Amino acid sequence: MAIEALDNSYAPYTNFKVGAALLTGGNHFYKGCNIENASLGAGICAERAAFARAWTDGEKKFLAVAIATDPPSFTFPCGTCRQFMAEWGTDLNVYAVKSHKSTQVLSLEELLPHRFTHHP
Repeated sequence: MAIEALDNSYAPYTNFKVGAALLTGGNHFYKGCNIENASLGAGICAERAAFARAWTDGEKKFLAVAIATDPPSFTFPCGTCRQFMAEWGTDLNVYAVKSHKSTQVLSLEELLPHRFTHHP
């Protein structure tokens, strides 16, 4: 699904297309793609797009996210996305997808061990 999401990516400034697929605790999948903007910071990453769609539909538990890029390479989320996803805990599995048969997986805890948190 992350590879499929690449088709809707809008990346005219960097030509770096990203697709994401999020698995929720409700056993639903949500796709997202990156959408760039001439204002640079006004764009959104694929991971956050998928999370926003899931949250809007009432999902509150997230289990795994897969990220695919074009050209295909192992790419993990940017720092902003890592911190964004950590808002709901770090037991999330993050899959970097290179092809339908080639993936690498790390936990969000491994990717962002010293995150900001709202807990004292």
